[in-house]
This record gives sequence, structure tokens and C-alpha cells, in this order.
Amino acid sequence: MIRNSKTESYQISIITLVPFLLITFIFAWAIIGSYIFMPDKMVNIFGELTGEHPLFFLAVYSPAIAAIFVVGYNSGIKGLRDYFSRLLIWHSTKSWYTFLIVGIPFIFITGSALKGNLFTEPFQFSSLSSILMAFLLTAIKGPIEELGWRGVMLPLLQRKFSPIYSSIFLGITWGLWHLPAFLLSGTPQGAWSFTPFFFGAIALSIIVTALFNKSKGSILLPMLFHFFLNNPIWPDAQPYDIYLFIIVAFLVIWFNRKIMFNKEEAVTRVIPLR
Repeated sequence: MIRNSKTESYQISIITLVPFLLITFIFAWAIIGSYIFMPDKMVNIFGELTGEHPLFFLAVYSPAIAAIFVVGYNSGIKGLRDYFSRLLIWHSTKSWYTFLIVGIPFIFITGSALKGNLFTEPFQFSSLSSILMAFLLTAIKGPIEELGWRGVMLPLLQRKFSPIYSSIFLGITWGLWHLPAFLLSGTPQGAWSFTPFFFGAIALSIIVTALFNKSKGSILLPMLFHFFLNNPIWPDAQPYDIYLFIIVAFLVIWFNRKIMFNKEEAVTRVIPLR
């Protein structure tokens, strides 16, 4: 830990990536792996693992748990408070907000149309209360990962690498972290194909890196991005939505090529200056 007494800020070392990744993978893979290799025992003790099971939530929270641990260990309560202040950063450009609010729904609707099920599958919710509950469960599940991925890992990577290479490395890590969930029925990923998801994770990582740097290190906006990706009311567009996000990722690289290939505008602080 390096403390600057003048600014009362903490600079977390890049070596922190090691314990962060160890905690993130061991925690999640141990939970999912137990159900893969000891299914009968785990089911007897904890019940079937589904996307709403508390243990599944715990596995999903592993990047956030790792982030809170390493930030707290290195900087204490004050450092954690300043780190969480990044949840209050909401400033970005109109084009990024348009992409979040209009672009992402358009991708899922277009992907569903390409798949041929846009008007054939019934709406899965029967009441407003069921929709609101689904929104709540979505909001407190996947988006919490961003406390780790974009909260800690991305700024640390960008100290050594340009945003594009940091994005690719994080996307590979992000995709591989999900792998055990694809090997287990009952999880949301159990019905998907891993290969398109893996390349989609890299594409999404590139997109959200550009958003992250444009917002000067916001954790809130990547969480909103993650929420919109998992929005339960979108029609099933697998895998065409992934193909469209890959196209968007190439467009993001092209239109942001001056900042994606150098570190000048890359956010590198886990704990912001005060």
C-alpha cells in the first residue's frame, strides 16, 4: 500500500491482482465445482442449484468479495469509503447513455428477430409484481460483479497495458470465470453454448472499457451496462445478440482508436484522489 499524505489517497499495487483473482476464481469455482463433482451430496445438503439459489448468488458475488477484501486490506475503512464513492460517478456522454437506453434493447430485439422468435415466444411475466421482482433479482446479481471487474481489475491492468489489451485480458478472464456454470444444468448458462459466450465476453469487455474510461472510472455505469445486458424482459436472442455486440465492439475500437491503443486517458486508480 502506498499512501499520499497530501491527497489522503491510497495507491493499490498491481500485485493486488494476484489475491484478487485467486479469491475470485477459488470462491466461485469451489461452489459450482462442488455441485459438478459431488452433486448428490450438495443437493442433499443445500438443495438444487439454480440461478436464484443463495449459493449461486455467493458465487456470482466472488469478484465483489475479492475487491472489497483487497481494497479493505490495503487501504482500510477510509480507502473502502473512497473506493465506493465511484458508485456515485454517473457523468458520461449523451451517446453512451443513448447506447445504454436505446442501443442495447435494439441489439436484443434485432437479435431475436434474426433468430426468428421475436413474435413467436410468449411474454414470460404475467403481472407487474413478477416483472419488478425479476428486475430486483437482476439488479442484485450480475451487476455486483462490476465491483471487482471494473472496480479493481481494469484500472490495475491499465497501469501496464493500453485499454484495448486490458479489455481483451479482462474479457478472457471474465469468460473463463463463467466456465463451470456452463457445465451444470440449472444455472442460467447451462442452456447456452460456451464458445460464442466467451468471445462475447471479450467484445463486451471492450465496450464497457470505453464506457468506463469515458466516465472517469465510474463503477455505477458498468453496473448499469451489466444490468441492461441481463434485463429479464429482453427476448431470447442467443447467439445473435453476441454477434451484434462483437460488431459494436469493433465499432467502439474504430471510433475510439486514439484512446483505446494508448494509456493517456485510461483510468488507473482503484481509489480516486481526494
